[in-house]
Amino acid sequence: MSLEVDICGIKFKNPVIAASGTFGFGREFSAYIDLNRLGGIASKGLTLHKNLGNKGLRIYETASGLMNSIGLQNPGIAYFVKEELPFLLAKDTVTIANLGGHSIDEYVRGAEILDQTDLKIIELNISCPNVKEGGMAFGTDPSKAKEVITKVREKTNKVLMVKLSPNVGHIGDFAKIAQDCGADCISLINTVNAMAIDIRKRKAVFANKTAGLSGPCIKPIALRMVNEAANSVSIPVIGMGGIMTYEDAIEFIMAGAKAVQVGSANFVDYKAMINIIDGIEKFMDEEKIKDLSEITNII
Repeated sequence: MSLEVDICGIKFKNPVIAASGTFGFGREFSAYIDLNRLGGIASKGLTLHKNLGNKGLRIYETASGLMNSIGLQNPGIAYFVKEELPFLLAKDTVTIANLGGHSIDEYVRGAEILDQTDLKIIELNISCPNVKEGGMAFGTDPSKAKEVITKVREKTNKVLMVKLSPNVGHIGDFAKIAQDCGADCISLINTVNAMAIDIRKRKAVFANKTAGLSGPCIKPIALRMVNEAANSVSIPVIGMGGIMTYEDAIEFIMAGAKAVQVGSANFVDYKAMINIIDGIEKFMDEEKIKDLSEITNII
């Protein structure tokens, strides 16, 4: 029996990856869990320059989920490469750099810097707002999605994983765009655009009115989109969205994901990913599954 998965020629010891934005750069969690047990770690979203993030309330708990309006707060790519990347690369796990940007130029310059490092995968987050064109996310505009993926692809030889937004009409179309523009694999879903209102103050909870919804409440949506994407392209799919238990992870694998990313669950239980890994192993043993490929995309 083996939990190992191969994604674009890169071996992951198991299919469980820490999702971007919920695990920092791993340092804080390293005091509580063995990072070497994880299949991979996706960094906090990185931008070319240091970003202080959004003003006002940033986290808000809702029914079976969590809303966030962090705004890509991060120390910048140069700081990450110098101060955080060596720590991650020293671990026996796959390091993934999540790349964001508010303009095509920012994405391109960021990719050029990351391409000179020893990390193996760049996760291109196209859910960022295009500030120069009114704030619409690159990942919800087909023409802009094509442009940013194509230009980043030209600047890096790293495995390019494109993280798709769920806030679109047909996720399969965007999965095809990513594949056609040179993505080696795709990950989905990012947070779902949502709103909360404070009825006493008679105003939106968040300064930007809307925020990203994650957690168990989005799992059925994520499962459907992962399945649609997996059946629309031939490149590997990494699934995420509300994964709290090993059963959730198995569902995503059966829906078409070769690996999974775990996000909000880490805030509920710092051992969530370790428990999921152990649970998958136990499930495979009980079901006499020798390789996860036996149950991948069987729906």
